[in-house]
Amino acid sequence: MIESLTLLLICQLVGEVLVGLFGLPVPGPVLGMLLLFIGLLARRGVPPVMQTTATTLLSHFSLLFVPAGVGIMLHIGLLEDAWLAIGVALIGSTAIAIAVTALTMLGLERLAGRGPDMDHQP
Repeated sequence: MIESLTLLLICQLVGEVLVGLFGLPVPGPVLGMLLLFIGLLARRGVPPVMQTTATTLLSHFSLLFVPAGVGIMLHIGLLEDAWLAIGVALIGSTAIAIAVTALTMLGLERLAGRGPDMDHQP
């Protein structure tokens, strides 16, 4: 388990360093996760030790929400003052994300020749 955690932290560190060196507009941990993914693809699978570590981390995933919950309770006064703006922003951004995803999917289907307009063609 220590080896798997070390590998995860090394991937995150490499991602942070690359973002810092090249000024990439991507968070370091996301780049590190991409590097880990590429490494696992090159290895053609996930080692059993890493599967065990991932399962253990995911079983305690709910603990990662504790700081967010504490932050919400700490700033409940701000939330009471700005609930409408926050609600509109959440609903609006969700709707925009869904619309952009749908339009992107339609565009990619048309580009691949499998779009809704292509259903009637052999």
